[in-house]
Amino acid sequence: MKTVIMAGGKGTRISSIASDIPKPMIKIGDKPVLEHEIMSLKEQGFKDILITVSHLGNIIMDYFGDGSKFGVNIEYYVEPEPLGNAGALFKVKEKLTEDFMLLNADAMFDIDFNRFVNYHKEKGALATLFTHPNSHPYDSGLIVADGNGIVEKWLTKEDERPEFYKNRVNAGLHVISPKLLEQGIDKAKIDLDRDLLKPLAGQGNMVCYDSPEYVKDMGTPERFKSVCEDFETGVIRSRNLARPQKAIFLDRDGTINKYVGFLRNIDEFELMPDASEAIRKINTSSYLAIVATNQPVIARGEVTYSELEEIHNKMQTLLGNDGAYVDDIIYCPHHPDSGFEGEIPELKFECDCRKPKPGMLLAEKEKYNIDLSKSWMIGDGKADILAGKNAGCKTVLIGQEEFGQDYSVSNLLEAVQLILKLS
Repeated sequence: MKTVIMAGGKGTRISSIASDIPKPMIKIGDKPVLEHEIMSLKEQGFKDILITVSHLGNIIMDYFGDGSKFGVNIEYYVEPEPLGNAGALFKVKEKLTEDFMLLNADAMFDIDFNRFVNYHKEKGALATLFTHPNSHPYDSGLIVADGNGIVEKWLTKEDERPEFYKNRVNAGLHVISPKLLEQGIDKAKIDLDRDLLKPLAGQGNMVCYDSPEYVKDMGTPERFKSVCEDFETGVIRSRNLARPQKAIFLDRDGTINKYVGFLRNIDEFELMPDASEAIRKINTSSYLAIVATNQPVIARGEVTYSELEEIHNKMQTLLGNDGAYVDDIIYCPHHPDSGFEGEIPELKFECDCRKPKPGMLLAEKEKYNIDLSKSWMIGDGKADILAGKNAGCKTVLIGQEEFGQDYSVSNLLEAVQLILKLS
């Protein structure tokens, strides 16, 4: 599969770091960002690369040449004048006869490209977006999708958004069918998001690929500093799902949000005082932050699936406002006991996912290639501790009762600080 890398931006926001070279040539460690990208592609078998350049493009072409010294084949398209970040695609579309990856050259990432491409092929979409949660969803473009990953809405920063939303952000990595370039767009400058991709929302032929892998724009001095730190600590490389992951599994009620019994009303959802700070610390570590929660209120008929989703949207929105995010949320909707008015009979059985059974943690292990022996479960009850132990994780109890936990602490922040200190 061919990979198109867009490297034509001027990088005005990061000019204080390097004004005399294109942004993709700024070094992270001892290599330009673009070289990290190309070497990651090569390692995974993607060696056919087309780079679009404009501003100071000669520096990129002189450095990489035809790609042979890097073990890849590189060709270029030089924009004679700015064409927008998608205009060059229409100029080279005769070279794009099959589905291709489209990547930005000004972000740092390390992902399992084959996993991404295989997902696209399975879905058979015109476009697949790489999506992830980030620490600033309030000023990012949000992707709204159905349960099958089909994109229903694309909310740009300028669009009105609901009060509560899932933290799912377009990361700027794509797999695209050349059929998307068959349309005629009569504009001198073509914007990839607004002119090509956003119009596909709600049409049933664009999907999102949710992943916790590392993708971070380094377009400002602050973000560049953050990327450099993540590179030095090994966080970037560790997040590639081709490599075993570590996770901190989090109970929800009484751990992330205040315990109110069976939470049925979204207005009763309130974050614990230390939750955002604790989860921010997980986000900057090499651990995934995954919520695993029993939600028998579904089986009992007291909360619908859509109402639970809205509660979780509120959790993600509140965390996002504080610069924190969870990488995934998994819940058990079952309940073994019958006799509740309005209960859902098909959900009333003894399942394998309801804590203290380890089913939810085992499912996430398969989904994200998690090494459970290097992972942790944090919760405030016996079922949380037993679920963690049954899955082979180390455990931390928020509380002082004895359930066989490895450690006991007073709150979530203490738990996370302990884990990171021991890691």
